[in-house]
Amino acid sequence: MIAAPEIGLASVVDAQAIALLARDEIEHGLGWSWTPARVQRCIRDAHSNAIVARDGGRVIGFALMRYDADHAHLLLFGVAPAWRRQRVASALWAWLEATLRTAGIRSVQVELRASNHAARAFYERVGFEQVNATQRYYRGVETALHMVKELTAATP
Repeated sequence: MIAAPEIGLASVVDAQAIALLARDEIEHGLGWSWTPARVQRCIRDAHSNAIVARDGGRVIGFALMRYDADHAHLLLFGVAPAWRRQRVASALWAWLEATLRTAGIRSVQVELRASNHAARAFYERVGFEQVNATQRYYRGVETALHMVKELTAATP
């Protein structure tokens, strides 16, 4: 078990580590769409944020989130295999949820592979509910589950 990971905003120098982790752990079998250039664009986008979990200086987890006026979309969320089940995902989510509530965001959505039972269990544990499924959503080969979490604003 590691000590609590350091959670903070990603910088463009983190894009390579985030993209490689996404390719290897999230996009495996689908081709690589979250390339370093795409991750950098997300990091620089004023309507998005990218956060990382670090153990020392090493990126061990990340989340990319896009914001609209009242809603957010969790674009990508991952933890390196060696650090799973060590509360890294929970720490990332706690950071995001506090930010969402402070910003007055009413709901957040995420899509995930139907075959990713661990991710589904995590999202359910933090309060997401499945609202839909789309056959062949991922590159025409895999079903996506669409999940939503309703939020209330933080109280002062």
